[in-house]
Amino acid sequence: MNAWLERTFKLSERGSSARIEALAGLTTFITMSYILFVNPAVLGDAGMDRQALLMATALACAFGSILMGLLANLPFGLAPGMGMNALFTYTAVKQLGLTWQQALGATLIDGCIFLVLSFLPVRERIFKEIPFNIKVATSVGIGMFIAFIGLKNAGIVVPHPATLVTMASLTSPTALVAIFGLLLTAFLLARKVKGALFLGIMAATLVALLVPSGEAHVANWPADGRLVAWPDLQVLGKVAFQLDLSGAWNRGLLFIVFTFTFVSIFDTAGTLVGLTTKLGWIDRERQTFPGLSRALVADASSIVFGSAVGTSTTTVYIESATGIAEGGRTGLAAVCTGLCFLAAMVLSPLASVIPAAATAPTLILVGFFMLEPIRDLELEDMTEALPAFLTMVMMPFTFSIAHGLIWGILSYVILKVATGRVREIMATTWVMAILFVISILWHP
Repeated sequence: MNAWLERTFKLSERGSSARIEALAGLTTFITMSYILFVNPAVLGDAGMDRQALLMATALACAFGSILMGLLANLPFGLAPGMGMNALFTYTAVKQLGLTWQQALGATLIDGCIFLVLSFLPVRERIFKEIPFNIKVATSVGIGMFIAFIGLKNAGIVVPHPATLVTMASLTSPTALVAIFGLLLTAFLLARKVKGALFLGIMAATLVALLVPSGEAHVANWPADGRLVAWPDLQVLGKVAFQLDLSGAWNRGLLFIVFTFTFVSIFDTAGTLVGLTTKLGWIDRERQTFPGLSRALVADASSIVFGSAVGTSTTTVYIESATGIAEGGRTGLAAVCTGLCFLAAMVLSPLASVIPAAATAPTLILVGFFMLEPIRDLELEDMTEALPAFLTMVMMPFTFSIAHGLIWGILSYVILKVATGRVREIMATTWVMAILFVISILWHP
């Protein structure tokens, strides 16, 4: 066994051991485990079964993480992406009118496109040719959008006929649970407690079970009283293999698939660069590292698998940095993370207990974490700064990630043309602008 581990993961070569990698994998799992409850909360708004979604999420995390470990020998965990699940629910389903089955079909197509691109040199060109400010603004805008969803789910931000939105009463049971969860989780993060997001969700749920809300509580125990159960394939079948490819082709496929693929590429690429920089493996001239191609293949394959079992686009998680900090240097850490997610499938009944008020603080904090790249924005050049600003603000203001991208890319092209700087527009940006114009005419 030790010989196989050494041969497969090159433990000695990377200065690690099986014990260190196992600890790193467990640490990454604890840090990522909040996705088991937040992803069902977001996708549940699209009409999907939350208990089935927890199992689908766990399976997608397990498959992606184990594949990353075995194929690319990298200590990176994978899970349904925050932002991608919001794009799935609030843009594809709620705005464009796709059913969740059609959105899953679009996710599968996105994964297949990403998989093909992963084998081609064009993937690096695509990443390099998108304006830097747009790439940064996309992450920031998605963060603001996710935080807005969190505030809405917390019952803190509500509709208003005069001002569109306003702040609700902070003394409502739902808002009180969310505020408690937000402050507790922020405290745990400040104290650098591992698994702070997961612990915050659990603590807020316990409070929600005690806080009265009308005739019931903010959260209620399941009818059978069970919080853990052996995975039920019949329950999983409510979302697994429910893809509607024919419907996806007929309902705005070009627009949503292109948006899915765009966000997938840059979410993955940006995270991979960040994590490998932390490992000290990045070649700063080429911005690449050994195993990049296999990592992209693993990521794209996990998207295809995840859509089949019933969840939105999976991606490499920046939370893997916690495992790296614990000494993780090989794919064995990722394999251990994946095995932990498999074991977590027994928690599926919890998905029906945890209320939106308990997951809302995590959405707000994840949105906050995604604001970090804003420090890298270039603001001196108006033709670069304004498109970035529009990308960021139009995502939460229009409740759509896709609309933010449309405003950002089209304003960038228009400003560059108007100021006589056409040569600065790269081929990939031109293609995106043309596709976005087509999408506007197709879905006015």
